[in-house]
Amino acid sequence: MVTAGTYKKFPLFRGQDRLSRLTKLLLRLGLRYEWNLQAWAVFPNHYHFIAISERPESLRKFVQLLHSSSALGINEIDETPGRKVWFQYWDSRITFAKSYLARLNYVHLNAVHHRVAPIAATYPWCSAGWFERTAEISFRKTIAGFKFDQVKVPDEFEVEADWL
Repeated sequence: MVTAGTYKKFPLFRGQDRLSRLTKLLLRLGLRYEWNLQAWAVFPNHYHFIAISERPESLRKFVQLLHSSSALGINEIDETPGRKVWFQYWDSRITFAKSYLARLNYVHLNAVHHRVAPIAATYPWCSAGWFERTAEISFRKTIAGFKFDQVKVPDEFEVEADWL
């Protein structure tokens, strides 16, 4: 699982176009670096994703390219070359099935957690809608049954609906 935040938690990716660009870049680079994304949620000032790979050593390159490409793009749009965009990222290897399932639920529902969508599947920059459309109903029910109140994820990011 990976979580990353913008520098000083500033909502640099506010607005539909910016959120869409960052989400598409995340998904495209996931494919390029052979990371099978299982869940993702992208916000104006942070993101989370859970992915599986046979090449875990490629994660650093994947995230570096995600951050450098998105920073160059957003700075070009804002005409602020050289501005620091990303603060850091945290990654954790999930080794227990229950922890994995709880984190899947957490990431899928993160838009609700941050109060930017009443129903996660309606938030276009997360995997909840995709998961709802493609996962077996029994698996969706299993995931939905996992509480995530004990999940320790760096997520002290304030997200306001008007940033979208």
